[in-house]
Amino acid sequence: MRVINPSVLLIFFFLSACSIDIKEFNPPIPVPETFSITGGESLQDRWWLNFNDPALNTLIDTALRQNLDLTAAFERLKQAEAEARKAGSELIPAVNATTHTNRFIEDNANTGSLTFDNFSLGLIASYEVDLWGRIRAGTYAAEQEIKAAEQDIHTAAIALSAEIARIWYLLTEQKLQLELLNEQIEVNKQYADLVEVRFRGGQATAADVFQQRQLLEGVVGDRYTVLANIEVLKNQLAVLTGQAPGTLDIVAGDRFPELAGLPETGLTSDLIQRRPDVMKAYYRLQAADLRIAAAVADRFPKLGLSASLDTSAPDLQAFFNNWMATLAGNLVLPLIDGGRRVAEVRRTEAATEEALNLFGQSVLQSLQEVENALAQETRQHERLDSLKDQLRYLNEANENIRIRSAYGIFDFLRVLSTLNSLQAMQRTLIRAERELIDYRIQLYRSLAGGWPLTEPVSNRNDIHD
Repeated sequence: MRVINPSVLLIFFFLSACSIDIKEFNPPIPVPETFSITGGESLQDRWWLNFNDPALNTLIDTALRQNLDLTAAFERLKQAEAEARKAGSELIPAVNATTHTNRFIEDNANTGSLTFDNFSLGLIASYEVDLWGRIRAGTYAAEQEIKAAEQDIHTAAIALSAEIARIWYLLTEQKLQLELLNEQIEVNKQYADLVEVRFRGGQATAADVFQQRQLLEGVVGDRYTVLANIEVLKNQLAVLTGQAPGTLDIVAGDRFPELAGLPETGLTSDLIQRRPDVMKAYYRLQAADLRIAAAVADRFPKLGLSASLDTSAPDLQAFFNNWMATLAGNLVLPLIDGGRRVAEVRRTEAATEEALNLFGQSVLQSLQEVENALAQETRQHERLDSLKDQLRYLNEANENIRIRSAYGIFDFLRVLSTLNSLQAMQRTLIRAERELIDYRIQLYRSLAGGWPLTEPVSNRNDIHD
């Protein structure tokens, strides 16, 4: 048997140990160093704790344990981990065992029937020497996909917590609107009774009575809409927390939280490294780049090594006395494949360019979300000041009309117009206060970087029941 020169084996192993670099990438577009506005308040990882709302904390904690979309994100991570293990398995020799048992029967006129047994056992090992790093590039790409899947979980958790907070305070708004509408209904009933008294006294027309009744019924109709909204929002919260609609027993809050000052926005470079959706795009860019290396390496020769160990014997007692070993190598050089491998290289290069642009877009999107939330909250504070001034003027006008009515000066059109404007402004102010909370939620979400997560506990029924 020819002996393989050890130096040849060393060359093979040195070639297979060639390094595969995981490249670092910068955004493909220039970005500013800082944001246009910043605050001085620190932002907690679990950003909703800044609202100091125990009911909201409970809802989000429940959702993080039970939400099915978040559970699905964890399952996608498991898939990515399995794909990485599958890709990495090519770096380890494959070993298979074979066994055979044969029985031969020979008929002889002199000796009669003779029986011969033969037992065989074999071990076969095969291994592809990763000369050009094709296997390792694929393995590293799969590992970057694991990192992307991990960031996908954090992205889902941030989106889930933000959606629950948004709906919770929308539910709070609806409760406040309901309380206000109940008050406005009573006020409108009093005005309707007053107009009817004046109508009977000849001081108002039938049209005045009908208009006031229409205003009353309009508010009653709005109340029914709010009642429906409350049920819809509760159902949304139930589903987000992994429960069936109609099963969530919760009482809406009766006030909005007091907002602390603006959080410190920090540097844009910090946000890029903190945002999980941006980092997901970054890791997928690295994975796509590694697949180029794998596609290029696939055009080069492949060296395979195989070894086998076989034994056979007529009986089990002599089974381990007769062994035969074989060591072989094969070199496969691609010659004609119709351009398939070249096309795969071109495809992976285009996929990497796509991933680079998607990474850049995610960076721009993250910066836009922060800037939008900052601008919206700043202007909303100014809008609220204006709405409060308008409400004050309407209250003063309504009081002036009430005093004039006490002296017998009753202008129904002015009463109707002022009352309608006053009640609409009261509802608008509540909605604007909730919108301010919305903008703060958007700001927290756009700055959030995730927190330690545990896999949700499934509370679904066994699908085999």
